[in-house]
Amino acid sequence: MQLFSTFETTHYLEMAISKLEKRGMKKENIYAVPLDNRSEERKVFDSLHRSDGTSLIDIGMALGTAFSVIGASIGFKLSWGPIYWGLISAMIGFALGFAIRLFTELVVKKRKRLLRGKHSEIILIINCEESQAELIENILWNHFALGVAKVKER
Repeated sequence: MQLFSTFETTHYLEMAISKLEKRGMKKENIYAVPLDNRSEERKVFDSLHRSDGTSLIDIGMALGTAFSVIGASIGFKLSWGPIYWGLISAMIGFALGFAIRLFTELVVKKRKRLLRGKHSEIILIINCEESQAELIENILWNHFALGVAKVKER
């Protein structure tokens, strides 16, 4: 049987490995594989085949609507009339909202993405007997594994 688990690079991983060795696991049956984390920046603009679920035009649409109502109301007193001023102010409101949303995605949320979340950095693969699987799984969970999976050999 094989057990797979993911860990962050911490001293808990080393403690889990040493505890497994104390419980009789041979070093040849424990494999630690470091992962390469994503080094490229995430893309802000979505494509046809990939979307991150965030919209850049939601604030722009709301501000465009609000600005167009205000622009059309003021446009009755101005020379071009309410239609032109409503359209002009709608474009200004949309551009302002789009710029606000783009700023929050590029600057504010980038900082949050860097600070937040746990990333798997090491995969620990353990070959063992089925009778030892429960004990090993408990040891891994007690040493803060991010995930554990069992695979039975055929």
